Amino acid sequence: MLIPAIYKTLNELSDLLNQLSDDDYCCPCQDLSNATIGEHTRHIIEMFQCLENQYEFGIVNYDNRKRDYNIQTNTAFAKECIAIILNQLDKENKELHLQQIVDGEELLIQSNYHRELLYNLEHCIHHQALIKVALLQSASIEVDENFGVARSTIEYRKQCAQ
Repeated sequence: MLIPAIYKTLNELSDLLNQLSDDDYCCPCQDLSNATIGEHTRHIIEMFQCLENQYEFGIVNYDNRKRDYNIQTNTAFAKECIAIILNQLDKENKELHLQQIVDGEELLIQSNYHRELLYNLEHCIHHQALIKVALLQSASIEVDENFGVARSTIEYRKQCAQ
């Protein structure tokens, strides 16, 4: 269920990028402290890339991102990156360690691949919610009502509607 949920979420993002020009993608949004849709998309993509690129080593540090300007300015390239991520997701669940520096101290926390995929899914949905805020300015962009909404919230809403 985890991998299909990631496929669905990243495909929603890719479908949204099909509607955006590169100018729309790079346009600062005042409601997001002048961040762009491209910056949020790059952040989503690079978190998944970190997990992919560091999987073999067994230590994942999300602070060691490339911060590729091309991802945040070129919708076609961002969609290519999403397609690559989708093709690399289905890996064996194995123990990983999450590495991070907090207040000058290195933390090494035990985790596993599936836990980190779940983290990336939730992180992606959070940033899609922010992207949705940026799109509220545009009447010409169609955004699914569940874009940027947690799966648990969608299920809860379904139960309330019955």
